[in-house]
Amino acid sequence: MEANNLKILFFDIGGVMLSNGWGHESREEAARKFGLDYEEVNGLHNFIFNVYEIGGVTLDDYLDTVIFNHPRDFTREDFKEFVYQQSVELPTLEWLKEWKKDCGFRIISVNNEGKELNDYRVKKFKLHEFFDAFVSSCEVGLRKPDPAIWKLAMGIAQAQPNQCVYFDDRIMFVNAAQNLGIRAFQHKDLESTKKILQQLKEENHNK
Repeated sequence: MEANNLKILFFDIGGVMLSNGWGHESREEAARKFGLDYEEVNGLHNFIFNVYEIGGVTLDDYLDTVIFNHPRDFTREDFKEFVYQQSVELPTLEWLKEWKKDCGFRIISVNNEGKELNDYRVKKFKLHEFFDAFVSSCEVGLRKPDPAIWKLAMGIAQAQPNQCVYFDDRIMFVNAAQNLGIRAFQHKDLESTKKILQQLKEENHNK
């Protein structure tokens, strides 16, 4: 890839700059806290969560199916509050926001997230300070690893695969992006990602 062709950085959000919005660890903790049958909850979750992530159902619809399918001794609002509290900032985000100020790249999210969680996370953690645009599954009706979501992101950015770099903590999604010709890296920790980004920035500034 020619360094001076680089135009766009695509980033995942959960597992890179924030914790996952509603991962299995959070569901296990919810089962303990609220006295739920984890296997039942997880089975129902797997049945409908993909539909939630592409905007097919609301968070309330999801909760009706997975949690409030029979009477509970806790309220919907209490459970929702617990769900939102699972989102925490990772050390990467603060560094990335600072790095963005003079990096010279446009930066776009390519992330799987249900709408209510996505909206909450963008606002709560001021993700607009890092991202120029969001290609979120709930808004575009596509979710990774569907190649169409990266193709859509490239169309929005008006960029070719060799002009893009993608970061994700999940190797399956890294591989999916690479299969489209996008230069993609697995985010493992802040230090290793820092090195890659600093090198990209130097290449860009030296072109």
